[in-house]
Amino acid sequence: MTEPTEPTEPTHDEAHGGALGARLNWLRAAVLGANDGIVSTAGLVVGVAGATDSRSALLTAGLAGLLAGSMSMAAGEYVSVSTQRDSEMAALALERRELREQPEAELRELTDMLQERGLSRDVAREAAEQLTARDALRAHARVELGIDPDELTNPWHAAWASFLAFTVGALLPLLAIVLPPPGWRLGVTVLSVLAALVLTGWSSARLGAARPGRAVLRNAGGGALAMAVTYAAGSLLGAAGV
Repeated sequence: MTEPTEPTEPTHDEAHGGALGARLNWLRAAVLGANDGIVSTAGLVVGVAGATDSRSALLTAGLAGLLAGSMSMAAGEYVSVSTQRDSEMAALALERRELREQPEAELRELTDMLQERGLSRDVAREAAEQLTARDALRAHARVELGIDPDELTNPWHAAWASFLAFTVGALLPLLAIVLPPPGWRLGVTVLSVLAALVLTGWSSARLGAARPGRAVLRNAGGGALAMAVTYAAGSLLGAAGV
């Protein structure tokens, strides 16, 4: 006869709720930033390759595109996230003032929101009172505003993440166009870029819980079109002696 075993507590190592959502947003932003670096730099260097086979010209154009693109991405992300952070702080300041000036109205508001989420009126009221007693501002920030006061968006983190993601993506076409011998440069670059776009398209689709097939085709097709257009333009300019 076997002895009964005691139930064990389940263990969970995965992130939940807002932490998981924030992590997925960061991963998606990194993938998209790398994708931008791949496409824009590939279009630039392939266009220059259509006009000249000078390694120094290709390296100069690629580095210029990498630096300009990464700095632009970082600056844009910093401005965007700074605006978001300012809005979050303003919303928290308003909520803090309302809690100080009209606590009963705010308690009723929190009760109503909890009731809208499926709780009975009595349970919602009790939950609202307990949350308010523990930390009223945090309770209203999370339930009413969808903001975690302890995890406000950081514009510097976003800027550096965009800078690094774009730089990593841009390095692929840059190295692919300058390292191989002249006769191999274009083919190696095109194949490397398409392979990378397939990977970023698949990754972005999986992070968004979407089917990867269409995302991969859109991503690779868009990159191929960009390289074809810039190569044709470079070839025409090179033929015209510009």
